[in-house]
Amino acid sequence: MEQFLLSLVTGFGYIGVFLASAISSATIFLPVPGYLVIPFAVTVLDPLFVGIAAGIGSALGEMTGYGVGFGSGRLAARKKEFAAWFARLEKLFARHNGMLIIFVFSSLPLPFDALGLFCGAIKYDAKKFFIAGAAGKTVRYVTLSYAAAMGIHIIDGLF
Repeated sequence: MEQFLLSLVTGFGYIGVFLASAISSATIFLPVPGYLVIPFAVTVLDPLFVGIAAGIGSALGEMTGYGVGFGSGRLAARKKEFAAWFARLEKLFARHNGMLIIFVFSSLPLPFDALGLFCGAIKYDAKKFFIAGAAGKTVRYVTLSYAAAMGIHIIDGLF
């Protein structure tokens, strides 16, 4: 899988970074290290645009977790105990600024798949989920891209 993701980057540039991030983030609880293409991408592409492409692609891929949560939430809500539990969680999430929670989870190495399932299950607004997730993932990947680019320059300067 890593070879496939790397071939996307080398063959398609920024679109390849976007696709590699989207594909790797579309898996639910299966670690596909899409972020490993970043150090290779920044050797030939601008780190800012690599981070933006990876962030938006990753947020798009995370919508699969949201969709699975949405579908499973509909099934679970048929049972009275789950319906009441979802209603309480939805109110709690809305009261404590759900977009900020999504932004923080997506910008840090936290289990974002679990949050996507949760947001889908409580039927949190998909547009808000995507926007907050894309913003957080973009911050994360821009930071990673610049760190990788700086690390490559440091290592290159040693030899």
